[in-house]
Amino acid sequence: MKIERNNVVALSYNLQIPDNDGELDLVEVVTEEEPMYFIQGVSGLPEGFEEQLEGLEVGAEFDFMVSAEEGYGEFDPEAIVDLPKSIFDMPDVEQEELLQIGNVIPMTNEDGEKMHGQIVELKDDVVVMNFNHPLAGKDMHFQGKVLSIRAATESELEHGHVHGEGGVDHE
Repeated sequence: MKIERNNVVALSYNLQIPDNDGELDLVEVVTEEEPMYFIQGVSGLPEGFEEQLEGLEVGAEFDFMVSAEEGYGEFDPEAIVDLPKSIFDMPDVEQEELLQIGNVIPMTNEDGEKMHGQIVELKDDVVVMNFNHPLAGKDMHFQGKVLSIRAATESELEHGHVHGEGGVDHE
């Protein structure tokens, strides 16, 4: 079986991104003991990543680059926004604990889309948040191995994610 649309794929890999000097820094390791599972073509992973895997078989090793453009896009300075501190006033949430530089907070925009923003600066009445993906503007170097491939179930395709091992268990 080969990796193609609507197949559940399990991978192990190392992800490296270039630092300011062009040297590759290891930023993520996914092991064979705890692989990454996804549904090819509906995973939400960068298209450039999935394209590189298309057609590979179980046991195949891979080593490829995904450019920023084919990955999470270029860094968008307009995705750094000032938000009033008052929107973080929530019952049962300690604002001081929540509002820490580096914290990533799930939010919803005015169109109802879910997004994650990282706190990059705190001012008197303002929280400066970065809504760029952490890998935006970064070329990504992947080295890894295809561990398993199977057809996704109808339920997995309906839900848009893997069920069972490596996925979501619905109780």
